Formats: sequence, C-alpha cells, structure tokens
Amino acid sequence: MTKLKIVGICGSLRAKSFNLSALHAAGNLMPEGMSLEIAPLHDLPMYNADLQEKGMPESVQKLRDHMASADGLFISAPEFNWTISAPLKNMIDWVSRFPAGQQPFFQKPVAILSATMGPLGGARVQYDLRRSLSGLGVLDLVKPEIFINNAHTKFDATGKLTDEPTLKILQEQMVAFQDWIVRMKRAYP
Repeated sequence: MTKLKIVGICGSLRAKSFNLSALHAAGNLMPEGMSLEIAPLHDLPMYNADLQEKGMPESVQKLRDHMASADGLFISAPEFNWTISAPLKNMIDWVSRFPAGQQPFFQKPVAILSATMGPLGGARVQYDLRRSLSGLGVLDLVKPEIFINNAHTKFDATGKLTDEPTLKILQEQMVAFQDWIVRMKRAYP
C-alpha cells in the first residue's frame, strides 16, 4: 500500500492548544503507512469577497494546494462559544470558494476530533463542523468519535497526551481512518 498523506488542521491558533497537542498525538498513533503534516492557519486573512475578487491570497492558495495533495484531512476543532472557532470557520470559508474541480473538500476523507476543558469535549462544535463540511461533499468518518473532555487533566505540562483511555480510542480512530481512506479511494477513484 502506498503511504497515505494526512493533512492536519488545528482550529486553534494557540501555541499550547490542546487541539494542536491532540493532532500531534494522533500523528504519533497513526498506523504504518500514514503520515501527518499539520497545515498552519496563522497566515490566512479574514475572508473578504473583495480580496477574493483580486485573486486568492497566496496563503489561501498554498493551503488549498496542501489540502488537495492529501489523501485525507484530520481536523482538530476547539469549541468556541458552543460552535466552530473563527480560525477554522475562516479556513472553510476561504478554501470552499475554489471552483468545482479545485475545491479540496469534495470527496476528501475527513476525520475529526475535539478537545476542550469542558465536560462535553467539543460535541457541539463537531456537529456544527460536520454539518458545514457535509455541504462541501466531504467523506466524513463518523465512528469512532473523539471528544476529549476536561482536556487540562489529560495532557501534561509539555502538551503530551497522557490519558490512556483517550490514547486508546485515538489510536482506534487512526486505524479506522486509514481503512476509511482506502475504502473511499476505491469508491471514488
């Protein structure tokens, strides 16, 4: 089997984000044959149709190209005010503006996790994110769902995920994601 390139997207811009730490943990737990490259969102301007009319900003084009080259997208989504964070929504708004055939979400396998300090672990953001992405034609891995609640108790001071049950289900998600990508590549060559 060829190596599967996964582009990771963190919806938080914080350097010590639990969601970024969770992405790194997922990368370390990926089965052989998968690799994770995290795409930063720091350089994206706020979506503005006036900017788009002048041509896609270089940072947006670069992100779109990175996403398009991936076999799958892995999104780590913080929950801001019960929904999608501004950086993540902004990325979706920009990248979804590419015309058909250039839109990197269409028929792209996607897996999602969320990490929050609250008791629900980002359940609300995941449902909003899945609803938003479904309109773009993503191939969403539904199970297992990863909601890392009380995240401040599951990562150490260096950002390493230390909670064994969370590590176990995250590894299960990575195995399921690998299988999902392979099956979706067969279904949508």
